[in-house]
Amino acid sequence: MKEGRVVRPIQGGEAKMVVGAQFHFKMANGFPVINLRDLSGAMFYGALAEHIGFLNGAQTLDELISYGLNPRWWDRWVTEEKCAQFGLPKGDLGTASYGAVWTRFPKRGGGVFNQITAVVEQIKRAPHLRTHRITNWFPPEIIGKGGTRKVVVAPCHGDIHILVDPETKELIIHHVQRSGDLPVGCVFNIIQYASFGMMLARILDYTFVELVYTFSDVHIYGIQYECVEELISRKPFPFPRVELAEVGGNITDFRPTHFTLSEYSSHLKMNIPTPT
Repeated sequence: MKEGRVVRPIQGGEAKMVVGAQFHFKMANGFPVINLRDLSGAMFYGALAEHIGFLNGAQTLDELISYGLNPRWWDRWVTEEKCAQFGLPKGDLGTASYGAVWTRFPKRGGGVFNQITAVVEQIKRAPHLRTHRITNWFPPEIIGKGGTRKVVVAPCHGDIHILVDPETKELIIHHVQRSGDLPVGCVFNIIQYASFGMMLARILDYTFVELVYTFSDVHIYGIQYECVEELISRKPFPFPRVELAEVGGNITDFRPTHFTLSEYSSHLKMNIPTPT
């Protein structure tokens, strides 16, 4: 709010933007659920449902709903009219969306590549490597116009570098977010990549010690300024605890119900507007 560059986003109005911001969340300090407003209950588990759906390759709204997502999180982006702009059927996020690119990245010569399972296997086989990386970006179907773009919303997050120390059995997640609506979308994305670190550490038998979270373009929309002023006037509470139940040995085995949020103190809920 104090140092952001004033810009004019495509949605209209104004926003304040910072380039290259970064958070370091030490997991020993608790699970990073923002508590300046209440994100417990359906909001917390909705973030988990969306992320777990994408890890399992979900590409449509119906598929995300099957993992427990409230349809309101995506329904305005996948209407018949919006999907038709990209040659997609109603309810389809697109072949360049999160779940599709993570689990069905097109290979030269045909076929697809599952980045999620491949990285897990690589960590098991050669943990010392620095190439444990997952990307959400498939340029041929994102950059372009007309019939070349095949995604209703260009992925804002999902570029992940996993760093493991086989000597100490510790794991760090470095996540880079291309574009972040800080008071609304980003707080849920932080939950998602912290939970990803927990799931990955569990199946690898490592300790998840830190989430490093970098933003390329993080912003606050003008219509959110009043809400943000209220949020930053509130005193934060300590981070809560999140526990993860024992499940199978695959990253795709986890579900939102396997997570338990406890010791979460927060201020009241707040509905923050977002531009359309």
